[in-house]
Amino acid sequence: MTDDSTAAPSALGAPIAQTARAPRKGPVPDDAPDASGVLRTSGAHAPVLDEATPDITDEDGDADLTGRTFADLGVEPELCSALAEHGVTHPFPIQALALPVALEGQDIIGQAKTGTGKTLGFALPLLMDTLGPGEDGWEEDPASGSPQALIVLPTRELAKQVAEELAMAAARRTVRIVQVYGGRAYEPQIEALERGAEIVVGTPGRLIDLMDRDVLDLTHVTTVVLDEADEMLDLGFLPDVEKILARTRSDRQTMLFSATMPGAVVALARRYMTKPTHIRAQDPGDEGMTVTTVRQVVYRTHALNKVEVVARILQADGRGRTIIFARTKRTCARVAEDLSARGFATAALHGDLGQGAREQALRAFRNGKVDVLVATDVAARGIDVDDVTHVINYQCPEDEKIYVHRIGRTGRAGNSGTAVTFVDWDDVPRWRIIAKALGLPIEEPVETYHTSKHLFSDLSIPEKVTGRLPRHKRILEGLDAEEIEDLGETGRHGRKQSGRKGGRSERGRGRGGRDAKRGERSRRSADGEAKPRRKRTRKRTRGGRPIDRTVGE
Repeated sequence: MTDDSTAAPSALGAPIAQTARAPRKGPVPDDAPDASGVLRTSGAHAPVLDEATPDITDEDGDADLTGRTFADLGVEPELCSALAEHGVTHPFPIQALALPVALEGQDIIGQAKTGTGKTLGFALPLLMDTLGPGEDGWEEDPASGSPQALIVLPTRELAKQVAEELAMAAARRTVRIVQVYGGRAYEPQIEALERGAEIVVGTPGRLIDLMDRDVLDLTHVTTVVLDEADEMLDLGFLPDVEKILARTRSDRQTMLFSATMPGAVVALARRYMTKPTHIRAQDPGDEGMTVTTVRQVVYRTHALNKVEVVARILQADGRGRTIIFARTKRTCARVAEDLSARGFATAALHGDLGQGAREQALRAFRNGKVDVLVATDVAARGIDVDDVTHVINYQCPEDEKIYVHRIGRTGRAGNSGTAVTFVDWDDVPRWRIIAKALGLPIEEPVETYHTSKHLFSDLSIPEKVTGRLPRHKRILEGLDAEEIEDLGETGRHGRKQSGRKGGRSERGRGRGGRDAKRGERSRRSADGEAKPRRKRTRKRTRGGRPIDRTVGE
């Protein structure tokens, strides 16, 4: 249902509370006085999910999350100092809730949406349970030089982002962090692993490829983190994740983090975790807030006219960084090329690009050299930019979850935002399902062309703009101004996809388990009964003095 008033709302994020009209029958003339694609969002809500009940939330009355520092939570001085250098001293809610549990060695299911700081929630306990070269106990540890911790993520961008944050926290440590993911040549990653790595951060496909080459030995891994677990399952990585977990110790500490807790994630946790503590640090209606606070506009638009409409939207008053979502890689590349030819500073982000080109596009977007990013859903999962003003769904999303995920890229950090969705004639039934699931008004989207008067009034577009950006407004440097790195990348044909179908062979698991010093972490007796985890006894010296890191006494 659309708004039947042409008056603009008081603020971009304010819901439009107007009286609904009767559904339109047939095309609406461009000069119809009440034509508008702006949705009334006052009754919107988050997608209804069947989720498990958490054990700990940030709404608990006895959970004091204010004024606490990382040191107060038991984080080591080296890590606290490294964080302080970057202005990070007080934990976010998910960190404050997860750290005490994780430092006791317990399995954790952490629920928090992307961008809430959950990385440090698992990174700090992981670092505190890892020995680096030259640290106290290193020489005596039979696992020295082998991976002690593993972090698995669904996309290259997320893996790179987490590895960088991990390196920042470990700046005062000798722990070696190696990133392994597709799109890059094997040789540098193999060489890094052979030199020695304490922490491995990677995507499932490349991890399995390296395991099958007998390069990656996971038999000494005592901590496994599955980050963005719901996205990994959405992308079909469950068989790969199970194969990876099978190569690690059964008595490992497992931490699983996910924005949502669908049944498949809960089943994964039950199968591979021991009495996990479910922690949620977000309002269940957080995602729904996006639905109600972002100004949403929906148009029924002809495929041959979409680029013309987009070109006008990109010249709207107050338009800043913009993300355009396309369903396919081919459409993504074509739209980006067309908009670039029209004078807009545009970059594409999709799976057919090599890793160097993908990183170039993201850097250019973050650094302000381009202000329009055309991306597929999968490629865009690693984007975390707060000041996006507009999101354009060039093609109708597949379902309500994808819709909320897309429009959630704007209206962040207290900023306002606008989301425009194009619905093809064939996609009208799909849009009705999405609208019903989110509590949005259900009405056939208003037919819209680049000449439609309501397009200009809905989105504050100056009336005289054309389908090309005037030369005097082409002030951004463009994609070519951002240097592209030679990463020795393999491109889309760089690795076989057989792993998704179980085609990768099972090989030996490398070296045997740890000796008693590190191997006494066993949590199960011979009859399968759960046992308490061992206390952490790793020690290092600080200022020449040994430090006892025993936790839980």
